[in-house]
Amino acid sequence: MSIKVENLSFAYGKKNVLNDISFHVKEGELLALLGPNGVGKTTLFRCILGIQSKKYTGNIYLNDQDIRSFNTKQLAHNIAYIPQTHGHVFNYQVKDMVLMGTSHKVSSFAVPGKKEREAAEAAMKRVGIEWLANKNYAHLSGGEQQLVLIARALAQQAKILIMDEPTSALDFGNQTHVLEQVYALSREGYTVILSTHNPQQAFWYAEKVLALKNGTVAAFGAPNEVLTADLVYHLYGIKSKFLESEAGYVIVPEKKSIKV
Repeated sequence: MSIKVENLSFAYGKKNVLNDISFHVKEGELLALLGPNGVGKTTLFRCILGIQSKKYTGNIYLNDQDIRSFNTKQLAHNIAYIPQTHGHVFNYQVKDMVLMGTSHKVSSFAVPGKKEREAAEAAMKRVGIEWLANKNYAHLSGGEQQLVLIARALAQQAKILIMDEPTSALDFGNQTHVLEQVYALSREGYTVILSTHNPQQAFWYAEKVLALKNGTVAAFGAPNEVLTADLVYHLYGIKSKFLESEAGYVIVPEKKSIKV
């Protein structure tokens, strides 16, 4: 499934947050969304998810169909949202957390059936956490929790995954493990849009980069074409060097002189 955004603008009252945003993500592509805090990344996600569909101007298309024509249940069939891990959660077992991803497939008062349980089990197996099924979600590590949230999205059986800074609270090992899983999903045909504060991740995993600054598009395209030292400085105010390695470019911030 593809997502196309054309001339999207959004304002909270008189405060413009997004201004004339346009980009296109094809089926099976992974797009990294970059930009400093407060630039409008979360608002963009809310528009794509249909939460702000009555307040934005411009158009968002899902497989060339305006998302305003979809109801909430139809959107849930097509787009899954994966939030950041959070510390305050109810005492749910992992299998129940993942099963929640199937809730749009049953009526409000129905109990999930065999098909939904099988979808949840398949999703846990896909990301390698079936052994955690009976564990308490709140007692898991940050990396394990993030994989549970990804499994919940897979159980939803939507082909578009929207991920809000999935590695922000993870150590280096868990960051790599989670992103490897996400990259593998894109290779299987999932369309992925993830926001990140680490431009290095775009080089390693993304087919496309969308960089936002002051609510506008600062750059859009393939990482090797648009992600430069000048762009990093424009976005974050940090001078850096791009070094070539066997694994691709490595972004190295320039050290500042420190007088001791």
